[in-house]
Amino acid sequence: MTLTAELLVDCRCELGEGPFWHPLRHELFWFDINARQMLSATASGSMVQTWTFDEAVSAAAVVDYDRLALATETGLKQMDLTSGRQELVMPIEAEDARTRSNDSRVDRTGGFWIGTMRKQEDEPGGAVYRYRAGALMPILSEIKIPNAICFSPDGRTAYFSDTPSKRILKCPTDAESGLPRGDWTLFADVSDHRGYPDGAVTDSEGFVWNARWGGSCVVRHAPDGAIDRVIELPVSQVTCPAFGGPDYKTLFITSASKTLSAEQLAKEPRAGSVFAVTLDVPGLPEPAILL
Repeated sequence: MTLTAELLVDCRCELGEGPFWHPLRHELFWFDINARQMLSATASGSMVQTWTFDEAVSAAAVVDYDRLALATETGLKQMDLTSGRQELVMPIEAEDARTRSNDSRVDRTGGFWIGTMRKQEDEPGGAVYRYRAGALMPILSEIKIPNAICFSPDGRTAYFSDTPSKRILKCPTDAESGLPRGDWTLFADVSDHRGYPDGAVTDSEGFVWNARWGGSCVVRHAPDGAIDRVIELPVSQVTCPAFGGPDYKTLFITSASKTLSAEQLAKEPRAGSVFAVTLDVPGLPEPAILL
């Protein structure tokens, strides 16, 4: 089955990333990492607000109606959406000016998995950490571009990709603690398909929806890794999907315009915008972070 996502918000971010549906505010949030901005919109695509930061911010977790936990260049920070006030929760690689945060997502137990990477993207040195209830622990190291962090509905499997590898990995996790309890093994090798694995999210049936950087699509993988369906987009640099809307059957998709030539931008005038497609299978609400 092949569907096409339609333009939702014509925002043309340089590096649109980290979309998530806020279940209490009923709004979509996402980031332009390079512009140091967070944006929000309604399910119909009407812009609500834009926040600008003094450092790169790539993802967030819901705390409650008024507060988010931000994955930033220097650590995990709590932010009040009304006042914009921030406070540090936990420093993460704050002493290393070479790195920033990237793809991050909350597991089923409230643990926030936070990816970091070198600003020089061709260098290893990134990592994945997990923050939960005041404790920070390393999960993976020597990563180039951490992406595709997501979790099965039953909380027993975690997914991850180091994008340049063109491989999505999986790892068994404990449903009670959320912690890894085995080795990372191959879930899907995408080297023979389109583009590179970027952000991902799981639906209520346990299928993995993976954005393909350079591939102009989002691919739905079955639990055995096989390709189930493809969502086409009119832009090449597709970055991350997120389920939302009143019934969680809308798949919101961010994209990027960075590194595109003038000729490419002429062919992709909406590069960096947010797209959406209505599906026949719902996603799941993102769990709140356990601070």
